[in-house]
Amino acid sequence: MYNPLELSLKYVRYLLRASNGRGHGIHSPFVFDFVTSVLNDRSWLHTFDRIEGYRKELLADRRVIRVEDFGAGSAFGDRTEKRICDIARRAAKSPKLGRLLYRISSYYRCRKVLELGTSLGISTAYLAAPPSVEKVITLEGAKAVASRARVGLASLELDKVRVLEGNFDDTLAIALGQMPSPDLVFVDGNHREEPTIRYFRQCLETAGDDSIFIFDDIHWSRDMESAWEQIKLHPEVRCTIDLFFVGIVLFRKSFLEKQHFVIRY
Repeated sequence: MYNPLELSLKYVRYLLRASNGRGHGIHSPFVFDFVTSVLNDRSWLHTFDRIEGYRKELLADRRVIRVEDFGAGSAFGDRTEKRICDIARRAAKSPKLGRLLYRISSYYRCRKVLELGTSLGISTAYLAAPPSVEKVITLEGAKAVASRARVGLASLELDKVRVLEGNFDDTLAIALGQMPSPDLVFVDGNHREEPTIRYFRQCLETAGDDSIFIFDDIHWSRDMESAWEQIKLHPEVRCTIDLFFVGIVLFRKSFLEKQHFVIRY
């Protein structure tokens, strides 16, 4: 994991080389539409208020739960007992990223969504909330965290979500067996190079032309940056969009040549 100074410098470099986020100079019709219709959508929905209400509930929850960490570089060190409020503060996706996940899921009318890394279910809720979504399978390694997420998702009346507990090495195959060809895959767990590439290839086996993969924390560490570069080079990948905190991967054959974009968000 890069230290805060290293991450800050990387973010500055990203800002200097990124397109301005308004779509100017972007010659891909798909990406131009993505920027103008998704990234620049500032509308606020009642759904966002409900999910952020759940976040506030978590931030006030000082109960301690036992957490098994299957990934790399936990922000909590080696502790296995953590307060729910600390997990919500440090591990939950930001409101801005949550709204982006919702807008991608909604705008492209995704029906089947797969998430690797439930945490407390905030990102899951944003992914599952659009009316087009029929089914969400989300994977969480820590049993107590998964249990708390189920309670929260039930309170939001998101009964279309199924939470699978356990190591992704075991549960991902089960999820893909139950949901072949997911429309949207959000990878937010483990944060090591080899597992990230392995999960990408495993999901790719059932991906369709219109599938959208989103990878979290692509600049979080050297491992993740290396994984991101390998994903960009994969022959099935036709287009990538680097938003610094997340990377978006597209497989559409309408991209006649590989295209890689860095866009300010």
